[in-house]
Amino acid sequence: MQSKLSKALVTGAGGFIGSQLVERLAQSGVQVTAFVRYNSRGDIGMLRYADPSLFKNIKIYFGDLKDASAVRTAMIGNEVVFHLGALIGIPYSYVNPRDVMETNVIGTLNVLMAARELGIRRVINTSTSEVYGTAKTEKIREDHPLQGQSPYSASKIGADKLLESFVNSFQFPAVTLRPFNTFGPRQSMRAVIPTIISQACFKDEITIGSLDPVRDFTFVGDTVDAFFLAGTVAGIEGKVLNLGTDCEISIGDIIETVFELTGSRKPVKTSEERVRPKNSEVFRLRSNYSQAKQFLGWSPKTSLKEGLQQTIEWVRSHPADYSATHYVI
Repeated sequence: MQSKLSKALVTGAGGFIGSQLVERLAQSGVQVTAFVRYNSRGDIGMLRYADPSLFKNIKIYFGDLKDASAVRTAMIGNEVVFHLGALIGIPYSYVNPRDVMETNVIGTLNVLMAARELGIRRVINTSTSEVYGTAKTEKIREDHPLQGQSPYSASKIGADKLLESFVNSFQFPAVTLRPFNTFGPRQSMRAVIPTIISQACFKDEITIGSLDPVRDFTFVGDTVDAFFLAGTVAGIEGKVLNLGTDCEISIGDIIETVFELTGSRKPVKTSEERVRPKNSEVFRLRSNYSQAKQFLGWSPKTSLKEGLQQTIEWVRSHPADYSATHYVI
């Protein structure tokens, strides 16, 4: 059974997934408060690509997750909070672990405390498959051990455990979603798939890190569908749900598929700068998403090739966003 949603806050609303969730909610008639990290340019991030007609249902709120007052103020009057805001760059977490930890852990604490004080109906917390580390089983269920193999993954484990403590201590109404390697239009060059595609389209060679890691890539539209359901399906408080495809592919095979879809083949070069430290690399991630299917009625609909084709078309039509000449962390 689904409940009607009329007002929602989305943190990380200027991001790759967040901006598309804002659109999905606004298209459904939800009045959305889009929490965007303040900058002096008034830059709303990927929301700049949203359908202009939807902004009648979107209120932009500039702030910072580390500012408890800003988080609370933005939350007032909303029913549900979709908490996607985070610093997500794994290489960046090696360089500035304190910034990542304060944003992801203290920022989440600010969201939880404000939501509890204001009586928010539900918080949807965004986790990541990175919290599992290198898989100890062929398919990862939600009870797989959590392993902090990077400062980023440690920060997300901390945020997840904070939420778990609120659920256990205060009967806090929350759900945790764990996307497995979401990709698609609007994703930045920080991620591996747009990095590969942009180089295949615009460069003379593919410069990448390790070709061996295996991932479960999920198209952004499917991920957004799951978030929408998590905000409306009744009776799922306290659940932790994986979002993936139950399929796996290596980075090397992604490159081969992109060559096939773009009709171009270029030399592939491994850059040590892009290789994670040995004990930090996560070598295999493949989801068991049976709980998301059971409790949300969700399954991925978009094939890897279809999603890659849409992403290729997006990159080709937005060359200014994908012309970086340096390694983006």
